[in-house]
Amino acid sequence: MRTARFTLDPAFTVGTVDPRLFGSFVEHLGRCVYTGVFEPGHPTADADGIRGDVLDLVRELGVTAVRYPGGNFVSGYRWEDSVGPVEERPRRLDLAWRSTETNRFGLSEFISFLRKIGPQAEPMMALNLGTRGVAEALQLQEYANHPGGTALSDLRVEHGDKDPFGIRLWCLGNEMDGPWQTGHKTAAEYGRIAAETARAMRQIDPGVQLVACGSSGRSMPTFAEWEATVLQETYDLVDHISLHAYYEPLDGDVDSFLASAVDMETFIEDVVATCDHVGARLKSRKKINLSFDEWNVWYMSRTDEQVSALDWPEAPRLLEDNYSVMDAVVFGSLLIALLRHADRVTVACLAQLVNVIAPIMTEPGGPAWRQTTFFPFAQASRYGRGEVLDVRVDSPTYATAKYGEADLLHATAVRGEDGTVTVFAVNRSRTGPLPLDVALNGLGLTSVVEHSVLADADPDARNTLTEPERVVPHAAEGTTLDGGRLTAVLEPLSWNVIRLA
Repeated sequence: MRTARFTLDPAFTVGTVDPRLFGSFVEHLGRCVYTGVFEPGHPTADADGIRGDVLDLVRELGVTAVRYPGGNFVSGYRWEDSVGPVEERPRRLDLAWRSTETNRFGLSEFISFLRKIGPQAEPMMALNLGTRGVAEALQLQEYANHPGGTALSDLRVEHGDKDPFGIRLWCLGNEMDGPWQTGHKTAAEYGRIAAETARAMRQIDPGVQLVACGSSGRSMPTFAEWEATVLQETYDLVDHISLHAYYEPLDGDVDSFLASAVDMETFIEDVVATCDHVGARLKSRKKINLSFDEWNVWYMSRTDEQVSALDWPEAPRLLEDNYSVMDAVVFGSLLIALLRHADRVTVACLAQLVNVIAPIMTEPGGPAWRQTTFFPFAQASRYGRGEVLDVRVDSPTYATAKYGEADLLHATAVRGEDGTVTVFAVNRSRTGPLPLDVALNGLGLTSVVEHSVLADADPDARNTLTEPERVVPHAAEGTTLDGGRLTAVLEPLSWNVIRLA
């Protein structure tokens, strides 16, 4: 096998990682909330019904911004249903997931959950621009953020929340280009209501940070045209435009699945180009950043049948994908793609946090455990803070049906404030190890602190209720740093974290 190579030099960087790149997502979907985050009566639950075992794992995962309450759910969401005395909150039909929403967990409970995670966890609130509009968005903003002295802010205080929630980051709807979305709109229709909402919200708080809906995926027939039309209306009023992408092996095409990040990077670059084209046309010096606020491996082909069979249950078991080692390697590659574009991707949300296509799984009344995807996210969040170094790989390739020739090596590197460097690397080869040679110029590095690997002789190995620690990272052998040169061998189908000091 030919050696894969690249060079690291502090003179060549991509950008600084925004902590919100390690965000996640809590939607009222399946068991993400109920028996996931929130389960009164669970042996570990606190007085507010938050599961302590889940809270510990969320802290370990290292999530930052958390998007809420959807997702498709938000396009039928009535925020006032989710506040006030729990016993007075109404039950509603959720059209998005054909379920019944009890509203036992609402806005106040969500903010309380984030505060328990820690100061790094900030709310990313989605607004209903599907069945509602400007007035309701302003009402929610006033209720959540105004200190007091108005009807809605005083109502929040009356409900037991004296301190404002301090929500800075808001999504102007969700996937409004999708025909599946309640209140689906054309780009022109959505651009107009998004602009009107943004303008009004900035009258309350000029410093609010707003995300306009981009395309629900790169494969949408209106992709790029949608972004251009929406930004023509909103360019000077918003800070980000959203991207959503999910990946799975279709028709047994594992080779293309392993190269999913090729598509993700192209998606990012296409949206950046569209944003900058609109900015040039408007003669604006402003740069629109990207909010990749839904991303994951998701076996979507199984979902429609699951949802259509439902008859309005409460918190059904939905989208509870059990992830393999192969899934985790692809997942890690998607994280690498986000880091490689940290100059423009400044928010990203792993969808979702618990049970629903999630890194954390729970059993009602029972334990919580880490999926295979937990480990790449936790390691990237912990060690991927700082300046992303420009990585241009020279790698052997392999053939894929979807993306042509793809590199076997997918990699990035992040230099921390203390001068340490962490290399994140994936070997996409299913059949053999990949030798790696990295030239280190001007970085002053002298030692390998750790080379952690997530791989297994069985690429289908998974963590389950009965075997919650079947798959865990292990230490690699033989990785050296000598004379400004890092050498390593990456195991077949592996996620690697190499820390240098």
